Amino acid sequence: YPASLTKIMTALLTLEAVDSGQLSMDQPITVTESALEGLAADGSTAGIRAGEVLTVEQLLYCLLLPSANEAAQILAEAVDGDQAAFVEHMNQRAKELGCQGTHFVNVHGFHDPNHYTTAYDIALMMQAAMEHELFQTIITSPNYVIPATNLSEERTVRNTNALTSNWTYTGYLYRRGTGGKTGSTDEAGKCLVETAKDGDTYLISVILGSGPVTDANGEERQGQFYETIRLLDWGFDNFRRVTLAPEGTLVAKVKVNLSTQADEVNVKPQGEVTRTLPKDVDLDRVEMVPRLFSESVDAPVEAGQVLGTMVLSYEGTEYGTLDLVADTSVERSQLLYYKSQVEHFFRTPG
Repeated sequence: YPASLTKIMTALLTLEAVDSGQLSMDQPITVTESALEGLAADGSTAGIRAGEVLTVEQLLYCLLLPSANEAAQILAEAVDGDQAAFVEHMNQRAKELGCQGTHFVNVHGFHDPNHYTTAYDIALMMQAAMEHELFQTIITSPNYVIPATNLSEERTVRNTNALTSNWTYTGYLYRRGTGGKTGSTDEAGKCLVETAKDGDTYLISVILGSGPVTDANGEERQGQFYETIRLLDWGFDNFRRVTLAPEGTLVAKVKVNLSTQADEVNVKPQGEVTRTLPKDVDLDRVEMVPRLFSESVDAPVEAGQVLGTMVLSYEGTEYGTLDLVADTSVERSQLLYYKSQVEHFFRTPG
């Protein structure tokens, strides 16, 4: 059960609605009575009231920092007209992201036995959300001041993630952290997805169903924060970004027909494959297997023309595929071309 990690998807769909021009960040949203229905009295909130007017951007801060449940329902109505349509949208988007173990029934994460996900699926959602600059800005903000509205004085909403803010718990600030999202219900336990960066290594950690843990000194710690730090530190200590195939390496030759300029052309991979792999990977054991479309090609050949692909693998696991392209151009001989056409004519049954 994801609890309020659900709101990552709610935020993602809202940000994509802004990208498409359906909404704008400064667009005022008037809160309806229906957007506040069904909310638990003890749920997380930003104190938003029916009839109050806030912008889409302000509602996103309310959604992601204090994890306001009403903000999720308000944004759902703004994007898709009603919550049921938005939930359908959430499930469709999850499938598009490659999530295979996720099913949503609400927009905020209230417990429901049919509302579930996996750690991997949450990581996919987080990766997509982190492509949006505003999402990154919000989740790395310890707090945010909402100006006075038509129904409220100025108020400050605060980040519930102790890796970013000391508001809820102290002693967990994480220097490599680049923001995350908390969630908790009795059934879900304490949950946290966190992103972190060190050099060119970027990691996403997901902790679900956590509770109190005891550290090496015998002290009780908040498991969702403590274990996230341990997991990310382990990731940085044991993994690194590796470029498996430097661009430009000549890997094969293709025979060239119908040319007097050259009878073959070198092919090389275009681009490079970079992956996060264990630090003890032996790069000399990376396999680069060329797969040519054909052993020969008719001229003319243009430099950069795709003539095959190259699969990169390590210990049986494929890590990427690159196009194999011609290293140089080869001109066609018109004489050889016409000769070939004549020969083809006489070989073809009439």
